[in-house]
Amino acid sequence: MLNNALRAQRKEDHLRLAEQSFRQHRHNDFDTMHLVRPTLPETCVDEQSLATTLFGIPVAAPFFINAMTGGTEHATQINAQLAAVAERERIAFAFGSASIVGHESEALAGFVHARELAPSVPVFINVNPATPLDVVRTLIQELYPAALQVHINAVQELVMPEGDRDFHWSEGIERISAAVHEQWNIPVIAKEVGFGWDIASMRRALECGVDVIDVAGSGGTNFAQIERLRRAEQQSSSAASSAAVSAVDAENHTASNISADSEREADERAMSVDFSWLEDAGLSTVQSLLNAQQVASELVSDSASHEFMYFGSGGVRHPLDVMKCLVLGAQAVGVSGVMLHTVLEYGTDGLQELVRIWKHQLAGLVALYGMGSLQDAQHVQYWLDPSLESYQRQILHSMS
Repeated sequence: MLNNALRAQRKEDHLRLAEQSFRQHRHNDFDTMHLVRPTLPETCVDEQSLATTLFGIPVAAPFFINAMTGGTEHATQINAQLAAVAERERIAFAFGSASIVGHESEALAGFVHARELAPSVPVFINVNPATPLDVVRTLIQELYPAALQVHINAVQELVMPEGDRDFHWSEGIERISAAVHEQWNIPVIAKEVGFGWDIASMRRALECGVDVIDVAGSGGTNFAQIERLRRAEQQSSSAASSAAVSAVDAENHTASNISADSEREADERAMSVDFSWLEDAGLSTVQSLLNAQQVASELVSDSASHEFMYFGSGGVRHPLDVMKCLVLGAQAVGVSGVMLHTVLEYGTDGLQELVRIWKHQLAGLVALYGMGSLQDAQHVQYWLDPSLESYQRQILHSMS
């Protein structure tokens, strides 16, 4: 099990490497989906057209600041900035994983501080499926969230040398969902971290009591890539350490030295495992949204008692990507990488300006595509490039 110092260092590594590998204009599957623009839209630009509600709470736009980080001093500062912007611009905000509170109770204060900066907008707290219920209880009582995110990250765990190797998570999701519904009556969101959702797993999550799927597909922050970069840094550091040990006179080595050497060699073997070929293992956000459309249509045909909600996120670079998520049926759209990069590079004022620009541009797109309101998004026609169209056709064929 990781000690607190190593856990904090890992979070800092993830933040630093996510920013280091950030490229806003990288190609992804959003570029293979094309919207049909009416030549005569018969509309006008009005930012009020973006106003909607999220879990019954009014928001000024359908996009939100999605989960990124939490629990360290640096993460606390970032979350405070993100929360302040969310409040000023009236958009929702999701904390990064707060499961760390179960190991470090003092980390709760940072989350509470950020929540105090965003008292009127929907806030989501984020935990892993193995989080004890007493920790979930503390987080909900202290942060009064609009929803609880449970993150699903099998690929990330596998590529981390110190990651979990047991992916039996359905029971944990079901346990958390049942408790949250019974005791606090707030929705549960199951969220990937950049590798998307297949149809069968969506169905299973709904059976476990999940209310919303956040697809968090590939195309943006790639934790397999981040872990490769992190592993390379660790190998470099370990090599330097090994060289220093080798310089010590062999006669000074005791049994404890030999034991330490064995442990270090085991760590080095774990760090040297190459998982770079998993960097493309995910389903894209567009593929995952097409899967969600299929699940939603199944529930309609089965006369399900409740509507299936799903969010689009993963590789959202600009308002046109937001629009495409909405066209594919997403009720809200999470944005992480662009928001993190902007707040790190330009601070709170820079992020607030970006959110304002996005709202204005998205309102323009709503008008440009002939929409009177966000509810019209699913009526916008689109076509897919051959690779995406083939994916959709083959997946549907495999289910028939």
